[in-house]
Amino acid sequence: MTDLALWVKALHIMAFAAWMAGLWYLPRLFIYHSQVSAGTESSEKFKVMERRLLRAIATPAMLATLALGIALGVIQGQWGEGWLHVKTLLVLGLAACHGIMARWVKAFAADQRPASETGLRWFNELPTVLFVVIVCLVIFKPL
Repeated sequence: MTDLALWVKALHIMAFAAWMAGLWYLPRLFIYHSQVSAGTESSEKFKVMERRLLRAIATPAMLATLALGIALGVIQGQWGEGWLHVKTLLVLGLAACHGIMARWVKAFAADQRPASETGLRWFNELPTVLFVVIVCLVIFKPL
């Protein structure tokens, strides 16, 4: 593996870690936000936290993860490998979760509750499941 590939891989892993931090913490904020009344000081603080987490951390980290992942696949010539096809599909699932959360940030900002607390709790687990499968695919390359 070339030095360039190692640097791209290291940056890809760092970006992925930052993205996952956002995908894990944002649903927790939604759960806590759903437990307070609209218009309260607490609700307003949650709006700021959600917006900043999405815009300043999660979205830039997602874009970096995707760009660096594509670059790494090109540099290493891995696009024909089955495990990478499955990983790419699962990463698109994470991007869909990200998009749903972005809509929910907007909904909470408008004092709406886009899902029940129970629904938010279930959704909170989805990025973790995708994360586990993605990491296992990368480490074991079963396909």
